[in-house]
Amino acid sequence: MAANYTFDPDVKLYDSVTADRSGRDADEPKYLVGQKVRLVEDIVNDGTYPHAKIGTLMMPKGSIGYIKTMGDFLQVIRVYEVHFFGSDMEVEIVGCREHELESMEDDYVDEETLEREAFEAHRKKMAKLREEK
Repeated sequence: MAANYTFDPDVKLYDSVTADRSGRDADEPKYLVGQKVRLVEDIVNDGTYPHAKIGTLMMPKGSIGYIKTMGDFLQVIRVYEVHFFGSDMEVEIVGCREHELESMEDDYVDEETLEREAFEAHRKKMAKLREEK
């Protein structure tokens, strides 16, 4: 069964693995789950989305979304799964690299940090109560 792909020699291919911004990402992520972000460049299909031609615009520059999850590619490149609610594009969830995003919330604190702080405060309170007995 032959694939129904057509090759367009004018399509610019993006190879984020060997591009100049490749290499190992920082150990700590720049953005957190739930954080509001904006795209600083167009996201085009690099071949990882199988239902559109390579080079197809997936999400335009300026789109605003929220970090849904984080993963990695080749264990060194962080990929953020960003949900662009209400988008009129074919897909609403797109994988993005850090250099493709900017934060819309400078003072964002994720739920994991808030939960960890609440647990630590509770443990301190319980330890103090045990000491008073």
